[in-house]
Amino acid sequence: MMLDSVLLEILRNKVTSVTEEMGITLQRTGRTLYVKETADFGTALADLNGKFFAWPLDIGISGFVDLDCGPTISAVGELSAGDVIITNHPYASGGLCTHTPDLNLVRPYFYEDRIVSYGWTFVHSADVGGKVPSSVSPTNSEAYQEGLLIPPMKIVRKGNFNEDLITLYRHNVRTPDLNIGDIKAMLAALDVGQTRVTEIIEQYGFDVFLAAQEALINYAAAKARTAFRQIPDGAYEFWDYLDDDAFTQIPVRVRLRMEVNDGLIHLDYTGTDPQTMGPFNVVTMGRSHPWVTLRLLSYVISRDPTCPVNSGVFRNVTVDLPHGSVLNPEFPAASGIRMAAGVRSYDAVNGALSKALPDFMPAAPGGNSIPVVLVEPLNGGQQSVTVVQFLVGGLGARKGHDGVDGRDPSFSNMANNPIETIEAEASVLVLDYGVRADSGGPGEWRGGAGQKIKFKVLLDGCQLLARGLERLRFPPWGAAGGRSSTVTRFILNEGLAGERDLGKIDMVSLDAGDTVTAYLSGAGGYGDPFSRDPESVRKDVTLGFVTASRAEIDYGVVIKVGEVDESATETLRAGRTSPRPVDFDYGEEREAWESVFDDERMVALNRALVGYAPAQRQRIRKKIFGSIDKRLLVPATEKRHDFRNVMGDGDDIAGSFDQLLSAIPDATT
Repeated sequence: MMLDSVLLEILRNKVTSVTEEMGITLQRTGRTLYVKETADFGTALADLNGKFFAWPLDIGISGFVDLDCGPTISAVGELSAGDVIITNHPYASGGLCTHTPDLNLVRPYFYEDRIVSYGWTFVHSADVGGKVPSSVSPTNSEAYQEGLLIPPMKIVRKGNFNEDLITLYRHNVRTPDLNIGDIKAMLAALDVGQTRVTEIIEQYGFDVFLAAQEALINYAAAKARTAFRQIPDGAYEFWDYLDDDAFTQIPVRVRLRMEVNDGLIHLDYTGTDPQTMGPFNVVTMGRSHPWVTLRLLSYVISRDPTCPVNSGVFRNVTVDLPHGSVLNPEFPAASGIRMAAGVRSYDAVNGALSKALPDFMPAAPGGNSIPVVLVEPLNGGQQSVTVVQFLVGGLGARKGHDGVDGRDPSFSNMANNPIETIEAEASVLVLDYGVRADSGGPGEWRGGAGQKIKFKVLLDGCQLLARGLERLRFPPWGAAGGRSSTVTRFILNEGLAGERDLGKIDMVSLDAGDTVTAYLSGAGGYGDPFSRDPESVRKDVTLGFVTASRAEIDYGVVIKVGEVDESATETLRAGRTSPRPVDFDYGEEREAWESVFDDERMVALNRALVGYAPAQRQRIRKKIFGSIDKRLLVPATEKRHDFRNVMGDGDDIAGSFDQLLSAIPDATT
């Protein structure tokens, strides 16, 4: 059935409004702060194949459009009216669940006796059991440590709760009442979706509703391909790093080759490092997945804001995700902090697009997505597990525009928590919350500043977790002569006795009076900083984004008594001895690492490891890097070593690496 363009646009707005009403219902009836305020949830409508044809524009997580409900639906079998599927199992769900705290519900929507679509929703739960409160720790090494694993099964059968499952669930999580409250809010959202879908069918007809699903996906595919055709045909390579895998200080590289041909895009992640022992793996099952394709969605919407947001955007995209890599791990690899590798994948696609479209694409965003969690002592048999704040950096600068300060919706679109709400729900006093001065990468257009927060703990026996903590070593990169930003820091009792840099946090014990200060990396700058308008620098200093001392060092601008000293500025800028690089500024730590472990060597290592099982790959990698320098095997939750010192004599290290690499046995023999 063909639909005319006017009717299709009407139906597009109607189904989008259905998903948004579902989201509003979920947020208003949810129990946890992470749902009510942070909005870490999603709602959507899926077609009969399980692919999303309708997605909300203004509420919930923005980036999961490329998820697929199909494997979860197929795993359950026959469905009846009133059934609801639940799962949080990344592998058994076929990648629909991206880590165990994300509870996913899928409900078949019936009209009369036929399934006409599916409603989907997820929430990030406060806790689903496992080794640590909130379930996610950088030192988790397998999925079994990350909480109760629920394969796709029915939580509701023909409108009735599966009480056995609820009982099992209640006895395996730390915050059962809150979690079940959120589940009921998800069910309410799905009820709203069923009601509204029925109304649309009764108004426009059964056949029209089914035809609209396919037409909307096709429409998005056509518009997206037009946007992709603005990328010059060719192949573009880029890579970026996670700081480490928590168990060692060896960086984890995400490598991309993006091939563009007449609006069709192939993302080849061959050369990406093997799956990690820590929980930084993205469970994709080798399929296209939002954590590896998301940057393309935001590119399309930037080119054409009228493009429908649905799975059709990705019909033009194919992926190659090497089996056993950090982007396609084998069970039971842990995946709790999958966002770290997902964000580096986002940055890799951003970098490849920057090579293709340097005047259009921005520098790297802040690159952090950190829920800071406070766990309070048991009270009445249950623990309080509260997300104190969701911390991010800023948005990268681009030609003609500074980055956005203290806001980075690149991959989540989550909101911050109001201070009053934090202090009402957790035993903390927030002492400072704002943007971090000098954190944005210098440039003709300045990178967005990162967030900072300082809070005091009011109760003995608390614990702090900060999953997803990254950019402690490799800062977000600057582009087109712009500079990289500062790195992230977490400090315990700053300015007090016992002050210490926490580094990569696993779980930190806190007592009343302890303070925690978080300084987030900003985003990369764009263009030569010495070309920035001095008046813009003065405004940055006045507003607290840049200090006067760094204005002189980074921008060559002298500020005295709140005004630009034009003569001193002209002299300072004229005296600069050499310009910055014109392409990408990655920071000194990455430059030190790659002075030895360059692309050619790392590709060769990963090629040599392909035939080995994941555990063997890890052993061989550790043996090679440990033979070069034992400091690389120190867990990243302990003392962090400076690569500029570790590298020492680069020629000697390179020679040792090449010798060790050549000694790796052929796995096929």
